[in-house]
Amino acid sequence: MSTLRVTAEVLTVHEHPNADALELAQVGLYRAVVAKGAYRTGESAVYIPEQSVLPTTLIEELGLTGRLAGPGSDRVKAVRLRGELSQGIVCRPKALADVDLARAAADGTDFAEALGIVKWVPPIPPTMNGDVESAPDLLPWVDIENIQRYPDIFAPGENVVLTEKLHGSACLLTYLADQDRAYVSSKGFGAKSLALKEDSRNLYWRAVHAHGVAAAAARLAERLGARRVGVFGEVYGAGVQDLSYGADGRRESLGYAVFDVSAEIAGEVHWLDAAALLDGELPLVPRLYEGPYDIDRVLEVASGRETVSGRALHLREGVVIRPAVERYSPVTGGRAIAKAVSPAYLTRKGGTEYE
Repeated sequence: MSTLRVTAEVLTVHEHPNADALELAQVGLYRAVVAKGAYRTGESAVYIPEQSVLPTTLIEELGLTGRLAGPGSDRVKAVRLRGELSQGIVCRPKALADVDLARAAADGTDFAEALGIVKWVPPIPPTMNGDVESAPDLLPWVDIENIQRYPDIFAPGENVVLTEKLHGSACLLTYLADQDRAYVSSKGFGAKSLALKEDSRNLYWRAVHAHGVAAAAARLAERLGARRVGVFGEVYGAGVQDLSYGADGRRESLGYAVFDVSAEIAGEVHWLDAAALLDGELPLVPRLYEGPYDIDRVLEVASGRETVSGRALHLREGVVIRPAVERYSPVTGGRAIAKAVSPAYLTRKGGTEYE
């Protein structure tokens, strides 16, 4: 899940093709439906992204009472309005009436705290929960930004790899060579340097045991001469999330696929190509495209049907974009990595988003 920032943005306003009283305000490559005439191209306004939870006072001010997602009708979610996908909210809150939004846009000021906006945290089902212990050596996963919010993470023509983004739950395993021990965690617990104590009922430990992930990590640590190896995989199937890929998280057919690898070698952590290191060792997420970066091509590949099951059982969540050669990005302030999510996935009915 990407980080939450509520920022002022310079808008590009487009005509809404299906509504005379509405327009589309563009932020990055996102578009949000707005009232016609409310904004002009080149003006600045506040952009509240998806997965934001708004306070009641702001919801009432924006005229959105009862119109947002979640049990409290307070969460921003992608919707289709008169046939057009609307992602996020563009507004000028009264609390920022005295703020120079054009300058704030240039400075990248984050207004989340000032507006009382927080990031939505998905619930944790019992099978993904459990007793935890401190694990300061755990190699954490990183938040991935959406390419539509930050389209300049990659340069046009840069050689990139697109892998299918699976709708499951991230399983983090860190193998410590000097202790010959594996720590297993979820994305949420891992961000707090907490590991789940071994439990045969726990979803992540079941996947680790079923696929021999710890043993594969140990072999990789020996090959690389690494002190720590992190294997990051997606656990999926019925009972995990609403998209199952033909697997069943409640039985032995629990699905698992590796999407990334990191290793500490000579005191430095490196991100490595999972396919190059673990092909034939562990299941891997499908590679859908390798070639020059083109945003239109990325968005095209992000949509369609899933390829994991081999039967195209349901829609595809999206893709993860990486450079062919791992590098730093000044846009993200860290790894050059991003995601693109299918509009059909964002607007599906009855979706689950457990972490």
